[in-house]
Amino acid sequence: MAIFAIGDLHLSLDERIEKPMDVFGRSWADHDARLRENWINTVGQGDTVIICGDVSWGLRLDEALADIRFIEDLPGNKVITKGNHDLWWGSISKLNALSDNITFLQNTGMLIAASDASVNNMPCGHEERMGSSDHSGRIGICGTRGWICPGTDGFDAHDQKIYERELLRLEMSIQDAIAKGAEDLICSLHYPPSNDKFQESGFTEILTRYQVKTCVYGHLHGKEAFKNGYKGYWNGVEYKLVSLDYVDATPVKIYE
Repeated sequence: MAIFAIGDLHLSLDERIEKPMDVFGRSWADHDARLRENWINTVGQGDTVIICGDVSWGLRLDEALADIRFIEDLPGNKVITKGNHDLWWGSISKLNALSDNITFLQNTGMLIAASDASVNNMPCGHEERMGSSDHSGRIGICGTRGWICPGTDGFDAHDQKIYERELLRLEMSIQDAIAKGAEDLICSLHYPPSNDKFQESGFTEILTRYQVKTCVYGHLHGKEAFKNGYKGYWNGVEYKLVSLDYVDATPVKIYE
């Protein structure tokens, strides 16, 4: 069993949504077809893939369903956290009733038994699938959308309010994963966990305090933006940028 991550799929498969991504550069040409091919060649049925936001350009759930079904048909179990463009995201219970192999996280965490890839204690709407009786190697997946951090140019009182709310949501998600028995923690954010100056933030403080193993994030697109996200180890936490154009439309293995 392996755990992979990728972000920013930016799908628009519903015929009502016209959002061609190749206007943002050559790396986005036919990105959905390349994603599908690379995913099938990389991910096994027993693996888990974390998708850290910006899944669909749909504005309503019915407009995002084609994109969700596209993800559902790909190999593996999927865990999705929200991005800033996921405007279709509504009732979490309704979302978690859509598919047996997709879990949407919001203020909650989930548990994966690494020994056999079974997933326990799924959010409401999913059937509980019991894992190994051996509790070693239990991986908790948690996360939230995140937000821009203090120290970012233009950060204001409105941003501070959203930032503080996202800190609460992250801690709730981590605590839920721990309560379910997680030993190692993997966190999914959409926004980078710090500003472009790589200063400490509330997100990095929480991730350090809870000894999170790996934090994956997206949101950044293009060579000039990629350099604004911290990559590597920081206070014992590994940070990985996994936006689709950064990882060449291929899910990145983060745990095995």
